[in-house]
Amino acid sequence: MRPPFTVRFAPILGLLLALVPPLRSQAQSPRVVLRDSLRPAPSHHEIEEEVLVTATRTNSRIENLPTRVEVLGPEEMEEESSIKPASIASLFGDIAGTQIQPTSPTTGNLDLRLQGLPGQYTQILRDGVPLYGGFAGSFGLLTVPPLDLKQVELIKGSNSTLYGGGAIAGLVNLVSKTPTPGTPQYAASLNQTTLRETDLNGFAARRGARWGYSVFVGLVSQKEKDVDGDGFVDVPRVRNLNLHPRLFFYPNAHSQVALGYTGTVESRRAGDAQVLKNGPDAATGHLFYVDNTSLRNTADLVYTNDELAGGRLTIKAVVTDFVRDVSTNSDAFTAYQTTYYTEASYLHAAGARHTIVLGLNANGEQLASFNRSATPLRSPYSYHALGAFVQDDWCLLPRLSLQAGLRLDHHNQYGSFLLPRLALLYRASGAVTARLNGGLGYRAPVPYINSLDERDYPLIRPLQGVSAETSLGVNGDVNYQHTFLGFDEPLVVNVNQSFFYTRLGNPLVLDGLGFAGPFGANFLTWQNAAAPLSTRGLETYVRLRADETELYLGYVFTDARRQYDAVNQHLPLAARHKFAAMGLVEFSDHFSAGLEASYIGQQYLADGRLTPGYPLFAALLRYHAGPWTVALNGENLLDYRQTRQEKVVQTPLGSPIFSQLWAPVEGRVFNVSVTWRWTRS
Repeated sequence: MRPPFTVRFAPILGLLLALVPPLRSQAQSPRVVLRDSLRPAPSHHEIEEEVLVTATRTNSRIENLPTRVEVLGPEEMEEESSIKPASIASLFGDIAGTQIQPTSPTTGNLDLRLQGLPGQYTQILRDGVPLYGGFAGSFGLLTVPPLDLKQVELIKGSNSTLYGGGAIAGLVNLVSKTPTPGTPQYAASLNQTTLRETDLNGFAARRGARWGYSVFVGLVSQKEKDVDGDGFVDVPRVRNLNLHPRLFFYPNAHSQVALGYTGTVESRRAGDAQVLKNGPDAATGHLFYVDNTSLRNTADLVYTNDELAGGRLTIKAVVTDFVRDVSTNSDAFTAYQTTYYTEASYLHAAGARHTIVLGLNANGEQLASFNRSATPLRSPYSYHALGAFVQDDWCLLPRLSLQAGLRLDHHNQYGSFLLPRLALLYRASGAVTARLNGGLGYRAPVPYINSLDERDYPLIRPLQGVSAETSLGVNGDVNYQHTFLGFDEPLVVNVNQSFFYTRLGNPLVLDGLGFAGPFGANFLTWQNAAAPLSTRGLETYVRLRADETELYLGYVFTDARRQYDAVNQHLPLAARHKFAAMGLVEFSDHFSAGLEASYIGQQYLADGRLTPGYPLFAALLRYHAGPWTVALNGENLLDYRQTRQEKVVQTPLGSPIFSQLWAPVEGRVFNVSVTWRWTRS
């Protein structure tokens, strides 16, 4: 048995948290415009940097992929590190077909929803490796800073064939920065917000002939704030330290070994504002608080050889230890989760028409609680899975490409899963392309998801008598892109129309849980519903770009239904309509400005009620001179808050009931940042 949490980590936590000078729930707006794989190759009139995608395992150019991939590149990462340097969570609110949903008014936690499905159906990868599942996924996106990333890759729809269980709604691959030969990179940023959040980040990378390194260090300090004055904090108190050093060795020109470590230590405290300031007071009934202290340690090793029998061999091994200590005025427990993932894959070009990748992987996860936990974790679990996969990118005709994949997974608790997937790319002309893809997926049950109240954790019964969730997903789209000459700068017009459909079989539902907290339930039990859950929708966007000036308009319609619920069929918190618009103008080499607007349509709540739709507006001013960038950013300029429409916290004060969150609660936010970047070529 491991030693208690306090013995293992308390000295480290005490030292690190004392040094840390948020993460917060963010309003969403369409800040970034994606590089989208649904486009023809650039014409001779266009000069575009090469975008390589790693999530599909082939490291292919984005425009050549039968699978539609949306990429947030280095420019977007640089912009986000100037605006919201603490995490990348808000980036996904800018993407059509995604929705960042606040889940807790106490912890500031967020849920990433793709195509209407809740966050547990999206797989989050870091450099092609799943790290943020289950219990450890609670604050995954909230602790990844953009300054440490080269790009973010998003694939919507079923992708379990590529990486195994979990990628039913899609997957997100976070690609870390790596050193470049002969080009040292250094960056630092300081950010301050009106929500009393302070961020300090630094990055450095350098590569020589045989050795290289990269290192990121980030500090976050967020003070608690009661925005609406109801006596409960809307923005939690946060202290966070993030470390990510990597060492690279290059035995020869064709191979590389990368050894990395990621460490995140964080403390979050929220609840009754008087309790946070003065401590509990039984006489006045001010008792409620929630403390979350977590420590994540990840070690990873990646070996690549690009010239092995005419192909590329990649070997990955990652292990993560995540510890979370949760305490409230009524419950407390400590749990640890150990996760590992290993993979060996081989990529080979078979002639001019086929690119084949095949591989094996093993992964597992263990969740348990410590003996000292005041309320023991009732639902520990341990699983292991073995998988084999093959994928062929086949150029059938000059205008027609096919990507076919097949995976076989064996899960030690839920059996075997055969997962086929097909993706088709057709180039109708130099301006029009179309894609159609579909596949099967699955998700192994885990007891804890983001939307749970911390007070519910001790009530969760062990998983018994449940089956894995299975899925069928289909996605398709048509894209038009043309470059118009005759202007001072060539005008590139891009119009995209897509559709999606997902059918989720054996959906897991939590029996005994009301829509807003524990509410007196003795125990909570996961069960498979008798009928499926389905989501379908349409996604449209138009983009115009001339040099660095851009205009983006987007719309998404989502219809998500629970067929097993005859009374409230609509899936809660899936906005049926979402509009987004963004304009960015570069007035000179030094000065640029941007305006953003979005409208989040009505959402159904768990009890069947409809929420009102609401607008969000944001503005950005940025000045760049030499290595320095100064940015002034404003979010949610109209100060729209759910707490203006209804009470989020219901009595009693000592054990409050929280309403479902469907809109921001932190209100209008301004921030100013100063960033220094230096690269020697």
